[in-house]
Amino acid sequence: MDWTIWEFLTVVIIAFAAVALAAGVFSAYFGKGKNKGYGILLAAVGLIVGLLWLYLIAWSNIEPFCDVAAWDVFYDAIINLIGILVGALVAVGIFLVTVLKS
Repeated sequence: MDWTIWEFLTVVIIAFAAVALAAGVFSAYFGKGKNKGYGILLAAVGLIVGLLWLYLIAWSNIEPFCDVAAWDVFYDAIINLIGILVGALVAVGIFLVTVLKS
């Protein structure tokens, strides 16, 4: 699949929104004082950005966004991420075995 800039931005923005939402909820739940407020703000920003982008790619008829096949983009991104993680873990495992054996 040849990725366009809009498909790349979709992966980047949805990943940002998901991590910001999760980190914000975590910070709001476990934080104290100002950190709680910052966590709520971060969760709200992640939620707003994610929902806005999903609206643009799924339900709007705005030209560059309606050409993004969101499910295919997410599927490819997840498969690529799994491949990267497996390859990195194998390389780290081999590195640790060689370092610990020497």
